[in-house]
Amino acid sequence: MTTGSDIAAGRLGADRIAEDFAEIHPPLDRRTALIESSRCYFCYDAPCIEACPTGIDIPAFIKGIATDNVKGAAQTILTANIMGGMCARVCPVEELCEDACVRNHQEEKPVAISALQRYATDHVFLRDEQLFSRAPSTGRRVAVVGAGPAGLACAHRLAVLGHDVVVFEAKAKGGGLNEYGLAAYKMADGFAQAELAYILEIGGIEIRAGVALGRDVSLSELRRDYDAVFLGLGHNAANALGCDGEALAGVESAVDFIARLRQAADKGSVPVGRRVVVIGGGNTAIDAATQAKRLGAEEVTLVYRRGAEQMTATWKEQDWTQVNGVTVRHWAQPRRILGWPANGRGPSVKEVEFEHTQLDAQGRLTGTGDRFTVLADQVFTAIGQYLVPSAFANEAETLDMAGNRIAVNEEKQTSLSGVWAGGDCVPGQDLTVSAVQDGKLAALSIDRALRR
Repeated sequence: MTTGSDIAAGRLGADRIAEDFAEIHPPLDRRTALIESSRCYFCYDAPCIEACPTGIDIPAFIKGIATDNVKGAAQTILTANIMGGMCARVCPVEELCEDACVRNHQEEKPVAISALQRYATDHVFLRDEQLFSRAPSTGRRVAVVGAGPAGLACAHRLAVLGHDVVVFEAKAKGGGLNEYGLAAYKMADGFAQAELAYILEIGGIEIRAGVALGRDVSLSELRRDYDAVFLGLGHNAANALGCDGEALAGVESAVDFIARLRQAADKGSVPVGRRVVVIGGGNTAIDAATQAKRLGAEEVTLVYRRGAEQMTATWKEQDWTQVNGVTVRHWAQPRRILGWPANGRGPSVKEVEFEHTQLDAQGRLTGTGDRFTVLADQVFTAIGQYLVPSAFANEAETLDMAGNRIAVNEEKQTSLSGVWAGGDCVPGQDLTVSAVQDGKLAALSIDRALRR
């Protein structure tokens, strides 16, 4: 009889791991790209443009592909969204541009905008064609905190405009969510770092890795030493379940698991349970569940407290769990995590007890009192992340907050003069494409302020 959790590495052979973590959406070849681009109606008042947070002129870049002007298509994309290559891989187009496509109805599928966008951007990345150059130096210096999508987009646009930028990044590598927070099979072949290198190639941007705001440098020091400051902090904490047993060995944040897997040179060396439970309903939960299955977990169960329609994961991501053999259970919330008796390593996970949920007459989520258990060796929690403003704790002037995020206006200015913010640390959608737009808008606002 088993007397402890079963978490181990090497459940699958190297060939199977390579297959499981290979890129899930191969790129288009020229012939397929030309055929797909011909399906676009090139709408004058294109709804796909309105649906894109960065406002890419989608009909224009598809027209470029259709006429074999792929470099021009890439220029159109990257001018609006310098991380257009990454967004082509991870953007939830099924709820944005492709959902808005006029071909998207029962009789037809939408134009494959994301695949065409990747075709165009890969064209310049693979050929190392730098499409941007710097304006004459303005002599102004801007500090950017965070080398994630928002910070890098801000830094690149500022550099194009002639400003010098220093990016302070707490982690060992830049890239933020793109480097640490997305499923490995979405980011094959080190694309996050290749895109980062392309952004830095323009010049005028210095990244200082291993430097954390509040620990190694203060906001007041940055405001004193630089002409402007942009905060692209992202999230720095994950929500806790708040139930008994959360501290048992084998329970951890899905964010940490995904980051560990992304940074592992050998994916098969990352330990995974034989029976895994993932708690949450967003894309992070999906990424953790499907990757656990692809590492060799025999049973993976994803449990969400509401129904499929309320999950923040897109319908496409939810379908992906089914393809990967993940069991999804809706309308259940965790009540406690039970463990095996302590051994040499301390008590570990045995099972998770859930309670069925429902909506009451006022539409509020409530427990039914009926409970069930799911056996588990490993539990990943993915119930949301947030910003802990500890980096500003000792500042004489405080930033206004909107809940647990930094309050900003339409130009991404904060309540402190000379300080802008964007990305996941401000109110809005937690998407790479939205973070890029925040960084771009902030850079344009900073530029206007500095030139005044």
